[in-house]
Formats: sequence, C-alpha cells, structure tokens
Amino acid sequence: MSDHAANKPLKFIVDFGPLIVFFVAYKMAGLMSATLALIIATVLALGIGYAATRRVALMPLITAVVVVIFGGLTLWLQDKTFIKMKPTIVQGIFALILFGGLLFKRPTLQYVMSDALKLTDTGWRQLTLRFALFFTFMAVLNEIVWRNVSEDLWIDFKVFGIFGLTILFTLSQMPLMKRHMIEPADQG
Repeated sequence: MSDHAANKPLKFIVDFGPLIVFFVAYKMAGLMSATLALIIATVLALGIGYAATRRVALMPLITAVVVVIFGGLTLWLQDKTFIKMKPTIVQGIFALILFGGLLFKRPTLQYVMSDALKLTDTGWRQLTLRFALFFTFMAVLNEIVWRNVSEDLWIDFKVFGIFGLTILFTLSQMPLMKRHMIEPADQG
C-alpha cells in the first residue's frame, strides 16, 4: 500500500470528521452543543493531521482558527449568529487569499495544489481566479441562506449544500484543468 493510499482515510477524517461530528451533535443536542463539538473535533483533527504529516496545511489551519474564534464567540456570548457567519468568513478569507495571490502575480492555488496537479501558468491563473470567484459566491450564498431559512435548513446547507456545491464546482473545472495540464514528459 502506497503512502498516498494509506493517508486517504486519515485525510478523510481530518477533512470531514469535524463536519460529521458537528452534524451528529446538532441532531442530538442542538447548535450550542454542536458548536462545542465542532471546536473540539477541529482542533483534534488539526493535531492528528500534524502528528501524521508533521505539517499543517494552510486551508485547514485558517478554518480551525475561524472555528475556534467564531465558535468561541457563539458559546461565550450565547449568540448563534457567530457560528452561522463562520462559513462566510472562511470562504471570504479563501477568496481574499486567492485574489491577493493573483494581484501579486502568484496564483496561490498553485502552492496549495501543486503536489496533486501540474498546470501551465495560464491554467493556474485561470483556475485560481475561478476558485476566488466561487469562494466569493459561496460567502454571499451562506449569508443569504442563514439569514432567510430555519436553523435546521441552514445546518443541512452547511453540511451538505456547501460540500455538494464545492464538489460540483470542482468537477466543472475539469475541462480547464485538462486543457492546461502539463504532461510528465513536458516537465523535464
């Protein structure tokens, strides 16, 4: 079994474990308990990921910091608004990082994904711009959803909607990625 294959279950736990814990805790005990469970699960997942790889990826780190801050504010002030804004803040930060990278002519997405994907410079710029626009859209969408639907519906959107839309968006970028893919022979 390769290292990459061995890390897939760990990556799944680190990436999706906190979200699963949040959803189950919400169904069992409500949003405040789910928020506490999310904070604990996120910190644990970050620690497990670090223990296994001896590094912390930027996106999970940003997410963890925002979870701890906004989850902590939710619990401390007993105000659900903060945890509902968390996806907006995370998506907004990702968008700003990507737009900033483009502004400084350093497509940030390339640094995050270059181990898994080899693209031309044009491909990286286009993909980074598209993801920056997508994260901006998702931040706005979360604001619209949490302010206009029931808490139960927002939870479903947070757990399933954001994930589903992200998968669909990523899949829709496959033609761009294929068009700008650098083949192994082209790299040398």
